Amino acid sequence: MRILHTMLRVGDLERSLKFYTEVLGMKLLRRQDYPEGRFTLAFVGYGDERTNTVLELTYNWDTHAYDLGNGFGHIAIEVDDVYAAVEKIRAKGGKIVREPGPMKYGQTVLAFVEDPDGYKIELLSP
Repeated sequence: MRILHTMLRVGDLERSLKFYTEVLGMKLLRRQDYPEGRFTLAFVGYGDERTNTVLELTYNWDTHAYDLGNGFGHIAIEVDDVYAAVEKIRAKGGKIVREPGPMKYGQTVLAFVEDPDGYKIELLSP
């Protein structure tokens, strides 16, 4: 068994695709419209779906914003250098919500970025 994907509902698919591909460097792996259901699914990730866990971005055509709730935490992405990754993301217009530095009560270096819909993405060193 393995985790295939995590699904996020997004309010503006093009805005979200731009963030995940241009700011975070993922690739658009596939995209399909479902006109009868009035939604589009787009899968993004850093590698092929057969061997990597990816994100499913779900755009419901008639819904442009969601209440994120308080149960979901964040998505975690491993980067070679948290400090350098934050600078690249910032230069591309990404929103940094926690500057890079050691984890509270620990030594792990991390940072947090927020996507256009308010989902948090944690950046971690290996």
